[in-house]
Amino acid sequence: MGKKRREIPTFENPIIETHCHLDYLKEEELKDVLSKTLAHNIEKIITISVAPNNLQPVLELAQTHSNIYCTQGIHPHEAKDWSDEVEKRIRENLKDESVVAVGEIGLDFYYNKSVKDIQIEVFKKQLELAIEFEMPVVIHTREADEETIEILKEYAPKMKYKGVVHSFTSGQELAKCAIDLGFYLGFNGIITFNNAQNVRDVLELCPLERVLLETDAPFLTPVPYRGKENAPYYLPFVAEKVAEVKNCELDLVLKTCYQNSKDCFLL
Repeated sequence: MGKKRREIPTFENPIIETHCHLDYLKEEELKDVLSKTLAHNIEKIITISVAPNNLQPVLELAQTHSNIYCTQGIHPHEAKDWSDEVEKRIRENLKDESVVAVGEIGLDFYYNKSVKDIQIEVFKKQLELAIEFEMPVVIHTREADEETIEILKEYAPKMKYKGVVHSFTSGQELAKCAIDLGFYLGFNGIITFNNAQNVRDVLELCPLERVLLETDAPFLTPVPYRGKENAPYYLPFVAEKVAEVKNCELDLVLKTCYQNSKDCFLL
């Protein structure tokens, strides 16, 4: 028999899940995940939009569950699908009180599923929406540190609320730039992976007051459940690893990250 996995801890201090993809779940799966998530004292969940075809599903999830919020935006992979009609829909949906950010937006030059110039154009257009609607952003960036730094330096001074560079795996120069400009950095199960020392190094340097907890579920499941589908109820393992890397009390991580989440997304 294999070694039994450690049970998921439940903490007295509540946690906010700042980044997951609940619309990827079937209805029965969703009920089970939400039940387990609440049972582990994960108080609020932000489910993330990435493409034209899930703008409405994530909004409906947020509208029908009091503890779920959502974002509206187009991921760099889907930048090629940007249109005036998509922008119109995002504009309309940003007025809904359950929408807390423009996102997931940014640049991904690793997969290049959309042409670089189009990614940059669509990223800038959505930053302009965030400025206009006075909302924070959720940024995805991969293998695009230089361009992301340049764009953030241009747009951040005009933003009333900044947001988060989520699932942070970039270099320390981008981390420092984002922190200096007022952004948070989002950390998830990657920090528990053996081959992610570079991400733990960034976490170690990042002030706790700039750290957000996330899962990016159903992806990036933390150790000791790596290999299973991820879910928001695995967040306690991320919190524990943050405390270990930062060499501080778990309660301090939970309280600080909870307040960070509220401050970032105006919850």
